[in-house]
Amino acid sequence: MLSSEEVMIDTVLDVSGTKSKASTAQTWPRPVARVWITMLLLITWLLYSARMAMPVCAVTMATQFSWSKTDSGVVMSGFFYGYCLTQVLGGYASDRIGGERVLLLSSTAWAFVTAVTPLLAHLSISPLVTMTTARFLMGLFQGVHYPSLASVCAQRVGEGERGFVMGVIGCGSHLGVLFVGGLGSVILELHSWEPVFTIVGLLSALWAFGVWQCLVTAPGVMAEKASNGGPKLHQQQSAAFWLNLCMKPAVLSMFFAHLCHAACSYTLISWLPTFFKETYPHAKGWVFNMVPWFVAMVSSLLGGSLSRYLIKNGYSVSVVRKLMQGCAMGLSSVFLLLCRNPSFGLTVAYVSAAVGLGTFNSSGVTVNVHDLAPSCAGALYGIMNTCAAFTGKKHCCTVLV
Repeated sequence: MLSSEEVMIDTVLDVSGTKSKASTAQTWPRPVARVWITMLLLITWLLYSARMAMPVCAVTMATQFSWSKTDSGVVMSGFFYGYCLTQVLGGYASDRIGGERVLLLSSTAWAFVTAVTPLLAHLSISPLVTMTTARFLMGLFQGVHYPSLASVCAQRVGEGERGFVMGVIGCGSHLGVLFVGGLGSVILELHSWEPVFTIVGLLSALWAFGVWQCLVTAPGVMAEKASNGGPKLHQQQSAAFWLNLCMKPAVLSMFFAHLCHAACSYTLISWLPTFFKETYPHAKGWVFNMVPWFVAMVSSLLGGSLSRYLIKNGYSVSVVRKLMQGCAMGLSSVFLLLCRNPSFGLTVAYVSAAVGLGTFNSSGVTVNVHDLAPSCAGALYGIMNTCAAFTGKKHCCTVLV
C-alpha cells in the first residue's frame, strides 16, 4: 500500500500531460495577467542588464585596477557561487508566500547592489575584494528569480498559457543582453564604466517601487496565494517526500534535459565572441554580437505562440513540451554542426538559428516543472537550476582564467 507521501506525489506529479488534480490554484484575471506579464518581462530585462554589466565593463575595469585574467575570472565566477546558494530557498519561499513578493524583495536587493557597485570599487579595500563580493551578492539575490517565476507561473497561469507566458518573459533576457551591451559600449566610449551600473541599478529600483506601489499593496490587484490542493507544508518539508519526488523518472529526465540545455547555453554565451574573432578576424563585431540575440527574441515569442496554438488545438501538453524541447536541443544542435568553415554570413545564420531554436526551451522543460509539480514548482525548479548553475561557473572560469 502506498504511503501518504507517495499518494501526494502521484497526485501532484501528472506525467501523462493531462491537467493535474493538484492544479487548482487561483490564476490571474486577464487584465491583471497582462500587467504582471509586462512587469515580469521588464524585470527579466533589467535582471540580465545588471548581470551582464560586469562582463561588459570587465576589460575597462581590469585596465583601471590592473587585474590579470585570473583576477577577472575570480570576480566573474563570484556570481555563480552566490547564484547556487539561493535557488532552492527562493523557490521554497515563493511556493509558501507567493513568488510576486519574493521577486519584489530580491529585485530591490540586487538593484541596490548594482547601484552602489561604483562606490564599493573606490573604498579603501582592494577593488578585487569588493567587486568579487558585489558579484557574489548579485548572484545571491538574483538566484531566486527563475525559481520564483516558476512558482508564479504554476500558481497564476493556466496550463495552456504557460509556454507562451514564459516565452514572452524569456525575451527579457535577450533584450537585457542587447541593452547593456549597446548602452555599455556607448558609455564606455564617452565616459567610464561607473554609469553603466548606476543607470541599471536606478531603473531596477524604479521597477521595484512601481510594483510595490501599484501591484503588491494595491487592494484587489494581487490576490492572496490560494491553496492548490498539493502537499501540505509539513509534508513538503519531509526529506522522504523530496527524495521520492526527485527520483521519479519524469523528474530525473527533466533535470537531465535542463542541465544539458544550460551547459549548451553557457557554452554559446561564453565562446561565441571568441569563436567569431578567431575564425573571422576581420568581421564586424556588432553583427555576431547582436544578430543572434535579436533572432532569439523573435523565436522566443514564436515558440511560446506555437506551444499555445498546439495545446488549444487538442495536442496533449506532454506532446507539446517534448516537441518544444526537441527543437531546443536536437534541431538547434544540427545548425551548430553545420558551422564548419562556411562563409561568415552562413555561420552567423546557422548560429542565429541555433540560438533562436534554443529559446524553445522556455516552452519545453522550463514550464514542464509547472505541469509536473505545480504545488512545489518553485523549490523543484530551484533544485534543477542549482545543478545547471555549476555549468555556468565552470564555463565562466574556463573562459576568463
